[in-house]
Amino acid sequence: MTETSLLPALTDADREQMHADYRHLHTHPELSMQEHRTAEFIAAELAALGVEHFRCGGTGVVGILRNGDGPVVAFRADTDGLPIAEDTGLDYASRDTGTLADGTIVPVMHGCGHDTHVAALLAAARVLARHTNAWSGTVVLLFQPGEETAAGAAAMVEDGLWDRAPRPEVVLGQHVMPLQAGTINISTGTAMAMADALRVTVYGKQSHGSQPQAGIDPIVLGAHIITRLQTIVSRELDPTTPAVVTSGTFHAGLKENIIPDRAEFTLNIRTFEQETRDQVLAAIRRIVSAEAAASAAPEPTVEEIYTFPRCYNDPQTTAGIAAALRAELGQDNVVDAPPLMGSEDFGHLADSIGVPSVYWMFGGFDLAAGPAPMNHSPFFGPVMEPTLSTGARAAVAALLSRLGPART
Repeated sequence: MTETSLLPALTDADREQMHADYRHLHTHPELSMQEHRTAEFIAAELAALGVEHFRCGGTGVVGILRNGDGPVVAFRADTDGLPIAEDTGLDYASRDTGTLADGTIVPVMHGCGHDTHVAALLAAARVLARHTNAWSGTVVLLFQPGEETAAGAAAMVEDGLWDRAPRPEVVLGQHVMPLQAGTINISTGTAMAMADALRVTVYGKQSHGSQPQAGIDPIVLGAHIITRLQTIVSRELDPTTPAVVTSGTFHAGLKENIIPDRAEFTLNIRTFEQETRDQVLAAIRRIVSAEAAASAAPEPTVEEIYTFPRCYNDPQTTAGIAAALRAELGQDNVVDAPPLMGSEDFGHLADSIGVPSVYWMFGGFDLAAGPAPMNHSPFFGPVMEPTLSTGARAAVAALLSRLGPART
C-alpha cells in the first residue's frame, strides 16, 4: 500500500495465496466456454471465504459478498485461455491441451493474462471479506468465461445473471497489458473498439490448371476481394475515422494443378463508432458481391463468426475511479490513455441493464529489462510482482470508492 493509503492492506499471507492461485491458474488454462476446472477452483475459493456463489453461463461463476445496506457494485474477471503453445520458460508454464469445436487437439496457454485477473480479484475478495467494518453494500464478483470468443458475457446475461444476482449501479473490470508493472492506463469514453469477425466463402468452377478458360478461379476472386477491401479504410472513410479491416486466413484448393470450386477467408473488423461499423460492414458485403459478379461467379456467402460490443468508460464514473486509483497507487502511476483497437465483451454486462462501466489496463512487465511481449504471444508471461498486487489493490480501491462508508 502507499504510505498515505487509508484502504485495508494486502497482507503477506494474501500475496502468498494470490501467487499460489496465479501459478495454479497459469499452469492449467482452459479454452473458451470449457473452463470447467477453473470454475470449480474459483467456486472452492469463494466457498472457503464463505462467499455466496452460483454458476452462470455454463462455466461462469458469480460470487455475492453482502455487507448490509448500501450500493451494489460488480467487478468482472475473465477466465479463459487461448490455443497457444507456451514458450515463456516459466517453471509454472502450461503444458495442458484442449479440444477445439472441430475436434482438433491444441496446446492451451493463458496468453492474454486472464489468470492474473482471476487471482487479483480473488485476493481483493479476501481483503473485503476480512474488513467488512470498512465498507457497506454488496460486491458482485463476476468470473466470466469465453471472453476470447465474445460468448461469455452474453451467455451469463442470457442465463439470468441480473435476475439471480443483485443488479449493480456500475460494473468494473481490468486487464493486464505489456505496460510497466505497477502502472495503470485508463481511458475516458471509448476504451476499446467494437469488433466483428466474418467468414466469406466464394464459389468458382473447378477445372484443370492447364484449362483455366473452362473454370472460374475462386482464388483469383478471393485475392481481388481482399485487395479491394483495403480501400474501404483508405478511400471510403474520412481519414480521421479509425477503422481496421484484416484478413487473417485464406484456404482454398488441394493440388497445385487444380483450380478449386471454392475459397474461404476470414475477416476481422475494428471500429469505434456504430455509424462507422455499419458503413464498413455494408461496404464489405457490397465489394464481395460486386467482385463475384465481375468474375461471373455465384453469389458468395458471408457468415458472422462473432461480434464484440464497444467498451465504453462513462466519463463521470471514470473520473471518480481514476481518482481512487491515483490515491492508492500514486498520481504518476495512473495515466490517461487513448482508446485501444483491441476488443472486449465486458461492455455487454453493463449495457444489458443500462448501467455505466469502467475498464482499465494495468502493467505486467519490467520494461527496463527489454520490450514486453504482446498479449496473445507464446512469450506472454507477466512478472508476478508488482503485477498481481497492483491488480488486487486497484480492484479494492475502485470497489471501495463506489461502496458505502464504513459501518458504525
